[in-house]
Amino acid sequence: MKENSTQNREITRKDLGHIGLLYAIIVCLVNLLGMLIASNQTFAFVGNDEFIFWIDYINRYKLNLNLLAALSFVVPAVYCFLYVRVCKKEKVAGRIINLPLVYSLIGSLGWVVNLLLELIILLRIYIKNGINMHTIAISSLLSVVQSCIFVSTIVFMCLSTIHRVYVLPKFFPEGNLSAYKGSKKISTNAIMTVFFISVCVFPVFYMISVLRNYSFIHDFVIDESVYFMIIGIICVGIILLITVAYYMSQPLKKLRKATELIKNSEYDKHIDVVSSDDYGDLADNFNSMSQSLLEQRNRIIAVQNSIIRGMAVMVESRDNSTGGHINRTSECVRVFIEQMKKDGSFDISESFENAIIKAAPMHDLGKIAVDDAVLRKPGRFTPEEFEIMKQHAAKGAEIVEEVLKESDDEEFKKIAINVAHYHHEKWNGSGYPNKISGESIPYEARIMALADVF
Repeated sequence: MKENSTQNREITRKDLGHIGLLYAIIVCLVNLLGMLIASNQTFAFVGNDEFIFWIDYINRYKLNLNLLAALSFVVPAVYCFLYVRVCKKEKVAGRIINLPLVYSLIGSLGWVVNLLLELIILLRIYIKNGINMHTIAISSLLSVVQSCIFVSTIVFMCLSTIHRVYVLPKFFPEGNLSAYKGSKKISTNAIMTVFFISVCVFPVFYMISVLRNYSFIHDFVIDESVYFMIIGIICVGIILLITVAYYMSQPLKKLRKATELIKNSEYDKHIDVVSSDDYGDLADNFNSMSQSLLEQRNRIIAVQNSIIRGMAVMVESRDNSTGGHINRTSECVRVFIEQMKKDGSFDISESFENAIIKAAPMHDLGKIAVDDAVLRKPGRFTPEEFEIMKQHAAKGAEIVEEVLKESDDEEFKKIAINVAHYHHEKWNGSGYPNKISGESIPYEARIMALADVF
């Protein structure tokens, strides 16, 4: 289940069952409407020899055929029931989210099963009676294709509307649906394809079926140019679909990618969508928002840096070290880094360079926790006093971690903690507080150790 979703309503199998039942009723009603459309076309074959034999066959085996037809729609009904009732608790939310997509596909499954049963019967008639039923088979295929298109698109649009307006806001007021296990995303291209099928492909298939039936009634042959024209219309529609889908999806893809970067605290990313429509307004608003977030973050970082430097200055004022130690160590770190980059023997990123230079003033913050009697002692420390003094490294790491706990710059946070904690470690393992040696010492702490003694 989704994390941090305490304000979302707890979803149960009972909720899933109720919503599934409501959607199943809608699927049944749309299927009934699809059956009415298919039956209206069937009657166009009255007078055709094949159709007359087919009707006679249906009347003779009416009960059996009705049972088979009912069975073809029982299969998807059972699948719908299993989908909403048989699932693990952690998948309940994901299945509620997926209901429109799944039910729109299941809704047309009955037609496919019905077509397969009908083709088997027609094949049996051909084998047993020697009557070629290809006309009925083609008409059944066209009828099922257009019924599948009609049912799946209408069901998807109806259920998606109910889902978006009522179900999702009720159960998922915080959104972030992709965080739920098993939930499926529906792309803009997929939605555009559904609309294209409903407004272009379905009417074309319906027109082909009606035209073909009309040709049987009036005994004429449809010219091939008509089919080419229909194919041309579909091709033009596909080109328009691709164009419109690209026009609508590309800005959204850029926006989604940019929001992912914003989520990862990369506020300096803008999206390059320039247009005079709503997408252009959305891009402009997003860029203004990201710029505002960047400025606010920079102000917060500036305040944070001022506080850290102020704490470091306060520590320095309590210490008997020579004045200006903070500035000298920071500048030494900068010089070392620049020289190492020139040598080319070390792979140092710009972010690492900025982080360690910014962390340098924090290396001795732990001295705040050291008693003045020890910290300000002018002479050498006794062994006991030195043990107390050595505690400033671990204490400094704790203080830095606490000061930076709300920072979203994980690299800087890690470097600053390591600098404070390990800057007194030595390559031979004789340092403190952990007596680690060699490459076990974090890279940034090694640099800081050198700068600290210059």
